[in-house]
Amino acid sequence: MPHSPAAALPRVVIDTNVLISQHLSPRSIPGRAFERAVRSSIMLLSDATFLEMTESLLKNKFDRYSTVAVRKRLLADFEAASTRIQVTTTIQACRHPKDDKFLALAIDGRADLILSGDRDLLVLNPFRNIPIVSPMQYLAED
Repeated sequence: MPHSPAAALPRVVIDTNVLISQHLSPRSIPGRAFERAVRSSIMLLSDATFLEMTESLLKNKFDRYSTVAVRKRLLADFEAASTRIQVTTTIQACRHPKDDKFLALAIDGRADLILSGDRDLLVLNPFRNIPIVSPMQYLAED
C-alpha cells in the first residue's frame, strides 16, 4: 500500500523567534528556513506556543515594521497551516522555563525536529532524540 505524501513529511516545531525573524526579514536565514518548513513539513503548534507567538508578534515594538492587521494575518495563516497538538507532557529542562513549552510540544507532537534560533533551546540538542537545529543548520540539510 503506498504511503500518503503527508506521512513522509517531517514534523517540525518552530520557535517564536524564527516566526518573528521571518516576518521582519523574509529573505534572512531564519526567514528562508521558516518558508522551507512551511513548504516541506508538517508544522506543529500548541495552545501555549501559539499564545506566545501571538503575544510576542502583537507587541507595540513591531508597529513600526507592520500593521497589527498584517501581523494578525501572518498568525492566522501560520495557525491554519499548522497541526494543533494537545500537550499533556510537562517538561522542566530548559534554563529559560518559558521555552519548555516547545520541548513539550515536540514530545507530544512526535516532532522530527525543533527549529530555533534560541541558544537556551539549542544547547539541549538533541532533546530526547529530537534534533534542535538553528535556521542555518536547517537550510544546510538536504
